[in-house]
Amino acid sequence: MGRIERVERKGLLYFTAFCFALLTLSLAIYPKEGLTAAKEGLAIFGEVVLPSLLPFFILSEVLLGLGVVHFIGVFLEPLMRPVFNVPGVGAFALSMGLAAGYPMDAVITAKFRRLKLCSKTEGERLLAFTNTADPLFMFGAVAVGMFGDPELGVTIAIAHYLAAFSVGFIFRFYGREERLSTVETRKEGNIIQRALQEMLKARQEDNRPFGQLMADAVKDSISTLLMIGGFIVLFAVLCQVLEELRILRYLLPGIEGVLKIVGLDPALGTAVVKGFFEIDIGTMEAAKTATAALGDRLIIASAVIAWSGLSVLGQVMSVIHGTDLRVRPFIIARLLHAVIAGAYTYLLLGTVRIAGGTVPAVRRMTGGLFQRWSLALTQLLVITGLLLAAGFILRFLSRFRLVWRNKEPGKREEKADRKTTCL
Repeated sequence: MGRIERVERKGLLYFTAFCFALLTLSLAIYPKEGLTAAKEGLAIFGEVVLPSLLPFFILSEVLLGLGVVHFIGVFLEPLMRPVFNVPGVGAFALSMGLAAGYPMDAVITAKFRRLKLCSKTEGERLLAFTNTADPLFMFGAVAVGMFGDPELGVTIAIAHYLAAFSVGFIFRFYGREERLSTVETRKEGNIIQRALQEMLKARQEDNRPFGQLMADAVKDSISTLLMIGGFIVLFAVLCQVLEELRILRYLLPGIEGVLKIVGLDPALGTAVVKGFFEIDIGTMEAAKTATAALGDRLIIASAVIAWSGLSVLGQVMSVIHGTDLRVRPFIIARLLHAVIAGAYTYLLLGTVRIAGGTVPAVRRMTGGLFQRWSLALTQLLVITGLLLAAGFILRFLSRFRLVWRNKEPGKREEKADRKTTCL
């Protein structure tokens, strides 16, 4: 077995070295195209990714240092544990991932693992279903900007999040034989009191002055975002080089054959191939494939968004570097998410109105940076509030069931005593 692994590692090393050597040579052959692609990738990072994600990265670091995440974790343990088999703090990664999009969830999950707030298996479960696109991307960039119809965002978003939760429920059975969380939540006492105690304890363990906490949050956030920007530029150049070398054409016949089998338009094969590498390019290609039916284009776009592309995969791999979290379960979850999201989109197409005729392939997005921030923060507050409410309800139901069970043995003992007395 060890020999096979060594051979596989050598093969992977040779293949990776060959690919990057080919990419470098291609940039020398096509310098103009590579420069244009790099500028486009840098524009996406500077105009969309950096201003949209930076506040959330800083806020997550500060909230973690202040112990607010631990406070939320105590409340949501009754919700996250039975449904997804993860600790309550996982709700913070879920809500931030839903509001800010990828790779926000991976950054937070990696922090949890480094701080021993979750086990290895629980961290991999979190990565499996919290890696989602933010609503602003699906409603604004995809539905309005690419398809030209805001109502289509409802179908895409519902299918995307339902598929993510489905993957989370499936992955709750992943690694069940392994030990549960490294941090056991105490069950006794008032839940509000325990939540406040956990927050105070976490703040005392961190023990950094608030000024240093803010400085570290900004520094770490900028460093992580620069890494993400590098991946965006790299994969933008990679997709352009593959297109110039006509390599994508060799992948199309197989993809088109699979699309025919599942009943989708083969013309969307190019969107699938490009979406395999980069989410924005793939969804844009699906939207502008005018020869395909609108329903087919939506299904492919939904699957591409769920897969999220090798660019996001590379970002997640770099973020979790230094932890013992494995990337293989994450890849399996992304493939599963793509298939389920496409299936849910197909089922939802009959329940959401689709504008008849043709729609413009691309439409410019409206709304400034403040509007994007306010919408994302509102989404974060709503999601967190709903999760907290669900946690309170489940907590109440669990306590009610516990009281009911405690009463039953007493009734049985009374009946037994009466029978004994009669005898």
